[in-house]
Amino acid sequence: PKGGDGVAEALRVLLVTKRGADKARIAAISQFHAVMSTAPADLREDLRGQGLMARLRRCAASRPGTGSDPRWAARLALRSLARRILALDEELAAITAELDRLTLEANPALRAVFGVGPDTATVLLVTVGDNADRIASEAAFAALCGASPVPASSGLRDRHRLNRGGDRQANCALYRIVLTRLATHGPTKDYVARRTAEGKSKKEIIRC
Repeated sequence: PKGGDGVAEALRVLLVTKRGADKARIAAISQFHAVMSTAPADLREDLRGQGLMARLRRCAASRPGTGSDPRWAARLALRSLARRILALDEELAAITAELDRLTLEANPALRAVFGVGPDTATVLLVTVGDNADRIASEAAFAALCGASPVPASSGLRDRHRLNRGGDRQANCALYRIVLTRLATHGPTKDYVARRTAEGKSKKEIIRC
């Protein structure tokens, strides 16, 4: 089993917190848009043409006062939601800074890999755990991440698919790394061109 007494466990706790804050922020933004879309016309007009952050800062600084009409309620709700979103932004920034620091300290070689940022490095380090020696080979790590090839030949064509088991968060992190490298990494682009010339589809190349 994974050891829970080192930096990987610390990263796991922070990652859980960050995911919770992310979900809360998305929900608050959806509520903000919903309240704004049904607010009185003059209030909507005041915020028209502004970006999200400008709207949030303006609503957060507003002073609805007291009242009982829908316009007052909408202003109060928008201020409350705006302050919640801005507070979550600060929380996420602080957690991300800690993830950046801890992953650089724990495995600078991983962070040096093209396409690996604090979030993807955190997920992979959490998947491996504090006792990485329990993973005996690269193949074992691939299976753990759901990235090991599984035969899927039809009889007419020899092909493989990826293992659908393993840690799906780690699999998602690998996928994000691949997408980043496909877009901006020269050697990866050369690899894609070579495998395309061999007749492989983009999906098959990503799996490779």
